[in-house]
Formats: sequence, C-alpha cells, structure tokens
Amino acid sequence: MTLTTRREAMALLSGALAGATFGGGAFAQGAPKKGGILRISAPANPSSLDPATGGAGSDHAFLFTMYDTLTEWEFETLKPKPGLAESWKFTDPTTLVLNIRSGVTFHDGTPLDAEAVKFNLERNRSDPKSNIKADLLSVASVEVSGPLQVTLKLTTPDTALPGILSDRAGMMVSPTALKAAESGNVARKPVGAGAYAFVSWADGEKIVVKRNEKYWKPERPYPDGIEFAIIPELTTGARSVTAGQNDLIYQLPPRQKAILERASSVKVVHGPTLYVFQIFLNWAKPPFDNPKVRQAFNYAIDRETFVKAALAGLAEPAYMNLPKAHWAYDAEVAKLYPYNPDKARKLLAEAGFKEGTQIDLVGYPDQDSVQRQEILIEQFRKAGMNVRFANAPIAEASAAFFGAEKRGSGILAAWTGRPDPSLTYSLMFTKDAYYNGGRAPVPPELEAAIKESRASEDIEVRRKAFATVQRLVMENAFVAPLAFQFELVAMNKKVQGYRPNLLGKPKYDDVWLES
Repeated sequence: MTLTTRREAMALLSGALAGATFGGGAFAQGAPKKGGILRISAPANPSSLDPATGGAGSDHAFLFTMYDTLTEWEFETLKPKPGLAESWKFTDPTTLVLNIRSGVTFHDGTPLDAEAVKFNLERNRSDPKSNIKADLLSVASVEVSGPLQVTLKLTTPDTALPGILSDRAGMMVSPTALKAAESGNVARKPVGAGAYAFVSWADGEKIVVKRNEKYWKPERPYPDGIEFAIIPELTTGARSVTAGQNDLIYQLPPRQKAILERASSVKVVHGPTLYVFQIFLNWAKPPFDNPKVRQAFNYAIDRETFVKAALAGLAEPAYMNLPKAHWAYDAEVAKLYPYNPDKARKLLAEAGFKEGTQIDLVGYPDQDSVQRQEILIEQFRKAGMNVRFANAPIAEASAAFFGAEKRGSGILAAWTGRPDPSLTYSLMFTKDAYYNGGRAPVPPELEAAIKESRASEDIEVRRKAFATVQRLVMENAFVAPLAFQFELVAMNKKVQGYRPNLLGKPKYDDVWLES
C-alpha cells in the first residue's frame, strides 16, 4: 500500500471540478492498439530538454514524454500516486522513504536504482545550473538505504514533497548521460526513462521521440512515436490539425473554440486548470521596487473586461495564484484589488511616480499575446501609466527576464500551476527562487508561512497557512495575476484516449491512434 501524507488534502482539489466540466473523456472506441505516429502542433520551442536547467513552463509538454517522475498525479485531482517510486512513507515528520520500482532502466540502459535517484536529487537541489533548487529546499540529505530505497532527511517537515516529486524535481535523468555531457546538462540530448526516447530536435521546427520498447508500464505507450511540430502561430497550428497535417494541438486560445467546433474533422476537449496569465514583477528594479507602484499596477487592471476581451469569457478573473474552486483559495484576499484606476493614480502620486513615465515590460510576439498586451496597455493608460512591451520568443524572453540579463521590469506570461500550491509560492516568492526575477528579498513572515503550509498533514492547518501566504503576496503586490485560462485541446478523430488534466499540461499516457 502506498502511504502518502497528503492524500486527503489533495483529494479536496477535486472541488476544482465543481461548476466546470471536462469537455469529453477518453473517446475510446474499441480496444486501444499500438502503432502510428502521433503528430502534435506545439506552440513553443522548449527552453531546454533537461528538466533541471529549463526555465519555461511550456517545456513540460515535451519533458513528460521522455522523463518519468518519482511520483505522478491523478488527472482530475492532482492527488499524488505511484510513479518510479512504487510507494513512499513519512517514517517521522522529517524523514521520507521512497521505494523505487524494480527493473526500470534509462533509455541508454543505465539502471534506474537508488543510486541513480540519489544522483538526480542531489543534482537538482545543489547543482549551480539547476533552476529547481527551491523545489527541494527542505531536503537536508539524500541517502541510499537499500538497492531500491532512498531516504530523504529533511530540515523541516514537508508534506508537499510527494506532490513536488511529480514535477521537474522528480524527473529522473540518466546519470551516465549527465556525466558524459560536456556542458554538464542534457539540454540538447535528453536521456530519461519515460515512455518515449529522444530522437532529434531541429531548433524551432520539430522534436521527434520514439517508443521506449522497455518501458515499465504494461502495453504503454501505444503510438510508435511522437512528432512535435513547433508552430508558434496558433491559428496556423489549428489549421494544420483541421487539414490533417497534424493530429492534435494544445494550449489553444479560447477564440479558437467556436471555429474548431464547426470543423467536422476535429473534436475539442476543454477543462478547468491552474494555468494563470499574470505579470511577473521584478521588485528589485524601479519602478516596482516601490510597493505602492506595484499596488497601483494591480488596481489599474480590469480583470473582468480582460477575460471577456482577451479570453472570450473562457476563463476566471484571477486575484491571486489559485482559482475559486481550489481548496486553498481565500475569498478575503480576492477582495484586495477591485478595479480602481483612481486609486491607482493616487498611489502612484504618493510614490512620487511621474504620470506618463514609461514602464518597460517583456512579452511574447504571437497574436494572442500581443492582443493581451494591447488590452492591458490601454487599461494602464487610464491609470496614468505608459506601459511598453519588448517582445521575443517564449524561451528567449523568459531567459532574459528570469535569467542573468534581468531584462524589463516585468513579463506578461503564464504560471502553469504546480501539483501542490506550496510549490507555486516557493518558486515565485522566496528570495533565491528562479521565478523571482530580481532574486529580491520578501518579508520573513512570507517565507515562514510558506514553510508552515508544508508542515502539517491537516488540511485546515494548511488552508490557514495558505491564507497568510496569499495575503502577504498580494498585500505586497509581488505579482499582478490576470486570469485562469481553461485548457483547450483539438484533435482529429483518429486520436483516442486523450484526457485533460487540472494542471492543463498535456500527457499522452492513454492516447492511441485509429488507423
């Protein structure tokens, strides 16, 4: 029996389905069969195919095919379940024991045993090139306690870890490949233990993976391989599916739903997600080093209008980093920033901000991103702010803002959600977190509240801790959340078994192709 310490807590995430329906199920017609190449239109070139060194949330769509994780999550609730770790248990509040599945090998034949898991976890938490060190801050040491058993000693109780290990921190990379890599990473030559093995990457054009013939899950995967065509223009990508050039497209904008539903050759799936559009702020740089300017920025946004104009109404206005249906949502925090351009102007004046001073943000050049920018520019103008965007492709823009260059004072992007909300907050709002663009300090009580949210298995204790976390984040206005977008996926009718999930990041576990 698998013992997780957060089953009951994560089960409450099923409440996120209340009032919203996953549009469609498995679509299976008859028994699944093997064969065929699944052709996917992907909206972005990955930043890296090494899970530890990448910086874009859009990378997951590729990473999940090549890398299995120590734990996985249930599609509807995000409740953690066994993965490469067939079971786990907290033997005391600061000791987590993982029992590794036997007989699993990496794509290069390296055994996936306790030594390999220790190597990966140590790399993820301490390698200078790792962008996920914050995920594993609670881990004091990783010990091999048996050929297929790893024991994590923690600095503090951390009941979020089983969920965290279903994400990048739990993606296992071949130690053999890493040790042989001149760059110290496998960004261009990934070697994992997932359902598919890497074949090739033509930058900005295509990524190809093939079936892992020694995959540990019975009968999986069904397709012989997957070909990702990188098509940043989503209208073009959608056309490629209706025309039969590709089989599936994900992360579609809401405006495409009505168009695609009229196409007899495709079927459309949609469902709620944690995917939130937001403006990440660098509060180490002017003008956002002044909290009143950050607060004014939030008051200047008309989120209801943004949802209608930019997302065709297929979204929920966002006043924090969790949607209404989430078990840790706090209704009082949601009241902090009603649309009030007059209040914004008043705060700007108090901050000594000269009306019309240009604020430089970073963005993306695709049609939908530009539309969102135009809507926001006009809203900010009404509050006395002259916002301008410098656009670049997702991987380049993200690296420029979050990496060493520190370009722009903010970036209009999306936070793609995490299985446990404590990871969302620690990745964005702790001092050295990668998604804290300026690596600027935050109030000590915020870091303490994030830690408290991971200290107990009791759902009410966690809920109270998250209320404190969210209040501190939004009172300090460290971010400007905009809207939670629904997942929207279109596919031709030979694609069977696709299921949406609450994270809104596609997985192809049960997908097969009719001939």
